[in-house]
Amino acid sequence: MTEATALDLATPLDLAHAAMEAAPDDAGARLRFYAALADSELILMLGAEPEGDDPISPAIYDLDGGRYVLAFDSEERLAAFAEAPVPYAALPGRVIAQQLAGQGIGMGLNLGVAPSAFLMPADATEWLATTLAQSRPAGTVDAAIEPRAQTLPEALLASLRAKILRLAGHADRALILGTGAGRHLLAFIDARPGAEEPLAKAVAEARAFSGVDLPLDVAFLAADDRRLPRLEAVAEVIPVPPAVKPDLREVPGAAPGMDPDRPPKLR
Repeated sequence: MTEATALDLATPLDLAHAAMEAAPDDAGARLRFYAALADSELILMLGAEPEGDDPISPAIYDLDGGRYVLAFDSEERLAAFAEAPVPYAALPGRVIAQQLAGQGIGMGLNLGVAPSAFLMPADATEWLATTLAQSRPAGTVDAAIEPRAQTLPEALLASLRAKILRLAGHADRALILGTGAGRHLLAFIDARPGAEEPLAKAVAEARAFSGVDLPLDVAFLAADDRRLPRLEAVAEVIPVPPAVKPDLREVPGAAPGMDPDRPPKLR
């Protein structure tokens, strides 16, 4: 892919930003933008190359009366902005927001290089970090349930579907259904060892960013659970994508943040 093609290709953040701009009074569109931002891998411009295991130091700029770090949703966009080699770290938007919390620093996104250019002030960064920190499952159940066809609002269903597609390798599939107690259930089938907590947290985030405040429980069922046939008969079944094996040839020279086993800290 040439640089021009990479720059012109619309990203999930571009699409979410465009939808938000097209409907400025739509709270749901704003929530979906912030959800896309939290889930996107962003290229954070640094002020200096990190040394060893020292915390990384993002470049901070005074813009529009506030202090901002600069982040881009592709290396090509960072390069187009900087017009020269600069140090950077690749981090999820959620991590950047959470590590900026309490510092009075906002985020400048794709400035000058994309239709999704956006100045996210410090109070918005703080709100995002708080929302991510407070997202907890409404309940976790693994008991006898009375399956019913799900009747969730489309906004919540769309948010759950989008989040599940980003959970590659964490489980085999997910079931969404109603229960006899007037609640709804999302059951992950054959969750990988240690994946229960991140899966439950992901469901809670999807619920928070959907703008829909309905009870939603989470369950984890084995692939040989005898209840599965009757659950799947009424549930919406969403496959979880398989894990993608990383190209380990790139790890030795990777930029900070590219090794998931050594996430950097902001200084």
